[in-house]
Amino acid sequence: MFFTPERQDFFKPLTSKYREQVAQCLSLLYRRLYGSNADYGHSLAREQLLEILEEALARAPALADDSGAEDDESPQRFKSLREQSLWVMKQLLEAGWLEKQVDTATLQSTYPFTRLGRLFTQPLVESDTARIRTRHRNTRNTLNALEAFTSRGEVHDLLDAFEYSERIVTDFTDVISELEERKRELVREVESQQLVQQATDQFFEFMEQRFQPDVAVRLSADSVEKHRDQIGKAIGKIRRKPKDYKADVERQLRRLIPELVHPGQSVLWTILDTIERRMGNAADIMLPALRRALHSFTKRADIIIRQLTYLNSQGQNDLLELCQSLNAQSPEEQNSRLARAADAMAGMRVQLIDPAQLRLHERKRAALVTTAVTEQPPLDPEAERELLIQQVLDQAFAMDNTGLRDYVGKALRDGRQVSTQHLPIDNARDLLAMAHVIEVASHNNLSGSQCFSVEPTGQSLSTEYFSAADEFLISLNEETE
Repeated sequence: MFFTPERQDFFKPLTSKYREQVAQCLSLLYRRLYGSNADYGHSLAREQLLEILEEALARAPALADDSGAEDDESPQRFKSLREQSLWVMKQLLEAGWLEKQVDTATLQSTYPFTRLGRLFTQPLVESDTARIRTRHRNTRNTLNALEAFTSRGEVHDLLDAFEYSERIVTDFTDVISELEERKRELVREVESQQLVQQATDQFFEFMEQRFQPDVAVRLSADSVEKHRDQIGKAIGKIRRKPKDYKADVERQLRRLIPELVHPGQSVLWTILDTIERRMGNAADIMLPALRRALHSFTKRADIIIRQLTYLNSQGQNDLLELCQSLNAQSPEEQNSRLARAADAMAGMRVQLIDPAQLRLHERKRAALVTTAVTEQPPLDPEAERELLIQQVLDQAFAMDNTGLRDYVGKALRDGRQVSTQHLPIDNARDLLAMAHVIEVASHNNLSGSQCFSVEPTGQSLSTEYFSAADEFLISLNEETE
């Protein structure tokens, strides 16, 4: 039971007229004990506790109304902050937020938080938006914990991943709620003050201090869509572990978290399925909801700022003031003033146009552009066959420079000169290269210091492939500077 005798009236200090001051006392005390500047080596004595409570009471005045639920024992007036801090300390001790511990050796008393007092004070401190928070790290923390469990096999890493995955959806809910609260606060401030500069400053302050450090990172670097596949792969690796390994992990999990043990179900499989389901909910449900909430907030802020800008500009318009002055007059006076204004505006001014300034220009006809899309008719099978044959023939009789140089270089082998009469013809590619062999003289880019030269001998030759052909000598010469 929560409301046991030692904490029967646990929330009593937060229901009186001084609830705001009590909340400030708890927050400041929590920061002094567990904050970044806390001295963990010493506990708070009675005088130190009273000094902290006096500082918090001086910062937060009491509520102006008496709408809180008060009892007859709550004092209505205090002579000093010291007296009020004593009353607050007594209330916190009696309700179970603080506890008194006495050192048996020195007989000195200290006043730390109770376990439940510390747990319930933490949300009060975290509600302050000025604190530095890294809630957008939970997606990456889940992935890092799963990878650590895969590599080291430490069961506590898997439990950390299970806890981080639960915070992912919770963080999305917190950000969406904060956006809705910001939107309502923006509308409320505008309705009460109608200051365009203040509304604009609040909007850009939120975008710079809250959106850019946290929400923008959540939508980009820490997006659940970005890490969802990696987390799925890490879970797949765990599922493919050997049976002995998984059986050992199952025994450790059943010993550490017996509340998840159910007959016929594996605790390891339950944790892995839950992490996958949470990632799916975060990516498919919460992330689109966050984008819609952010779009709604920015749209509402844009509309309000535009309206305030228009109203602010209209405040300097003489026409608006004139209409307001007319509205305050009687109908007879309105008609009289409007008639006088009509007479003043009814003057006619006639001006003649100089004929010499008139020029008749020929109209340029716009060019007609056909934009209709026509479907290409299918090719005739016979025409398609002819095109295919032509492409194959073109490729068959094509001879590139590299192939020609390789053919001549192979024929030369270790020599420096060869006659076209002795060029080998072993296949169709060699025959084609033989027909273009003299072109090798124009491809003197074999290397930086050698080049081909082709010289006619003046004799003709006859082969089984050519009835008559001129004979040439092909040499590989050293190029001189």
